[in-house]
Amino acid sequence: MPFRKKPQPPAARSTVIDHKAKKSGLRGTVFAVNGDNYTGQWLDNKKHGWGTQEWKMSGALYNGEWKFGKHEGHGIYSALQPDTKTYAMQYCGEWKNGMKHGHGSFFYANAVYEGEWSEDNRSGWGRMCYKNGDVYEGEWLRDNEHGTGVLQFASGNWYEGSWKNGKKSGHGKFYYADKGLIYEGLWVEGDAKCGTLSDFGREEAPYPTKYPIPQITLIDMRLVLTEAESAYVDQT
Repeated sequence: MPFRKKPQPPAARSTVIDHKAKKSGLRGTVFAVNGDNYTGQWLDNKKHGWGTQEWKMSGALYNGEWKFGKHEGHGIYSALQPDTKTYAMQYCGEWKNGMKHGHGSFFYANAVYEGEWSEDNRSGWGRMCYKNGDVYEGEWLRDNEHGTGVLQFASGNWYEGSWKNGKKSGHGKFYYADKGLIYEGLWVEGDAKCGTLSDFGREEAPYPTKYPIPQITLIDMRLVLTEAESAYVDQT
């Protein structure tokens, strides 16, 4: 005699339907209500694995790894150029929790940065090459030059030393290769405050100063201090 299938309770049927409705594995292109679309791998209804996302409003495109719905791993983010309607790569590198994190390259309108990132900010060691020929290589923190670094100018001059919040700050040296001079001293908020200027490669400099800077030497420090003390007593 035929066996009749025992009906499942409503709660069990709901669980089966929910499980079947969840997207897992490789799927075709899935469109969101706002027009965004994604093609790639899923896990428990979340983008997970390798896939490509296109945003309708901005036209931006991401192609790379995902983890539970967010960019994580290696991926390329490209921006749509409104004039040519073509894609231009903006960032190529590592991601974590939907943010640039790890090592990667970012292409600005007038510069290219290659180095370390932390939570969408340039942080760690990195190199920024500007369109005008200037190059900075050194430490970064929260998108600013911070720590120790070297700024090489297109003119051949360069600064090497300490930085704070994107400005020269602390001890540093500025090499005037065109004049054959070097300034060494203290910098505050990008300005030189206290230091010494001396000759450096003056013979090879294309535009050297007319006269070399004389070397100042202190013959007898104790005598100088004694004379200064005597002069001070006489004035009082």
